[in-house]
Amino acid sequence: MKIVGSVIARLGSKRLAYKNLLPYDGVPLVRRAVEFLSSCPSVDEVVLSTESEWIARSCVGTGAHVLRRPPHLAGDEVASVPVFQHLVEHFPCDVHVNYNCNFPICNPSVVDRAIDMAKQTGESLSDPVAVWAQTRERLEDYGDPFVITATRFADDRICPVDIHREEDLLQSHRLHQAGFDQDWE
Repeated sequence: MKIVGSVIARLGSKRLAYKNLLPYDGVPLVRRAVEFLSSCPSVDEVVLSTESEWIARSCVGTGAHVLRRPPHLAGDEVASVPVFQHLVEHFPCDVHVNYNCNFPICNPSVVDRAIDMAKQTGESLSDPVAVWAQTRERLEDYGDPFVITATRFADDRICPVDIHREEDLLQSHRLHQAGFDQDWE
């Protein structure tokens, strides 16, 4: 059974400019996500889907494949499912698992859990929404991409902060960086 992991990252974040390229513990969020998926034993191949050469270049040397996202899949209003379908079309697999780089801290066993649940139910999504997995069959016949059909599971091994704003990124750092006790208030 082939498992393909993906990170989907656009350059055009509206709430936090260049979010996917911002550092977390000195590593761009997108690269950190690609390296995380690459370290998961259950993932056979990792693909970065992006429209941005800048994002693609930030992940050189990780071993991940880069799939250039076409303009019709790179807009603000595009759901993730069509992007996943495009990815699986180019990188065939039995199960696809996506890791959301907005959550820089996650235990690899969450990826395993999502994959196992997707094998059983067709699709699974963690809460917080860091890991989302689907079988090839589910992606091929998804239906409305804005109606998520996944079996959801809560997991406290994911950092609870979803990074969309500067304050979110700082909060995530505050939760996970020990020894930095300066008062910035």
